[in-house]
Amino acid sequence: MTTTWISEDGEPVDKKISIIGWLLVMVRGALIILVITTGLVLKLFFRVFEKPMFRNRRPLTPYITIFVSKISLYLLSIPIKRFGTPFEGSGALVANHSSWLDIFALNSGHRLYFVSKSEVAKWPGIGLLAKATGTLFIRRESKEAIAQKKLFEQRIKMGHTLLFFPEGTSTDGMRVLPFKSALFQAFFDSDLSGQCFVQPVTVTYFSPKNEDPRFYGWWGDMSFGAHLIKTIASRRQGRIEVRYHDPLLVSDFKKRKELATAAEKIIRSSHVFANSIENSQANH
Repeated sequence: MTTTWISEDGEPVDKKISIIGWLLVMVRGALIILVITTGLVLKLFFRVFEKPMFRNRRPLTPYITIFVSKISLYLLSIPIKRFGTPFEGSGALVANHSSWLDIFALNSGHRLYFVSKSEVAKWPGIGLLAKATGTLFIRRESKEAIAQKKLFEQRIKMGHTLLFFPEGTSTDGMRVLPFKSALFQAFFDSDLSGQCFVQPVTVTYFSPKNEDPRFYGWWGDMSFGAHLIKTIASRRQGRIEVRYHDPLLVSDFKKRKELATAAEKIIRSSHVFANSIENSQANH
């Protein structure tokens, strides 16, 4: 996950955290750490048996990730509503990227394997969790294109459903940035293109009452720690909506840019805030 997008409107002004807010940080935070730690221990334990039997197919441990993500959102008191059906089969899901909360929102509904930049593997704590959940680490460099294609093919042939964020960065949750098409190329170079699908997924955040609409967005130079504390400390939470669209058959598109553009259009048109901003700009 990378936070390089900068908003021309600046960042939301964070309110002072109340005593109740700090109590929530301590209680919720402790419980979430306990849940994540327990999930990690269980994953490592079951991998001892799962790896020799199934190698990297991981038919069991992803369900621990789903459980941990659901419990974490429950402890945060953030309700999530889903529309449509998550894709099952060869291919990947692509979604707009607004926050670190995307990890919980998307993992809680489906067995997924995130595609992340290689630097994340070295991040304290987060890197270990990413490795434990089977994250596919890549380098966003042209010279790595062939290696990335092979990694994608291997994972898809294992029956893994990958997920990546084509925007390449997180935003304020109010828009959808143009999709970068580089990662889509792996599907066209693969011998699986005729049976490989890409499912667009729209993730929309609705802020708590009387809070900035961009409350859950994490971008620019925002501190992860400060944003995490602000989110946990919120007495009243908003909600998350995840909308799964019809999967797109890769072989129906001639080039990667066509597929990326089609997925981007579907996600933007169903994102209530991005769609509203686009219509407003068009009217002016």
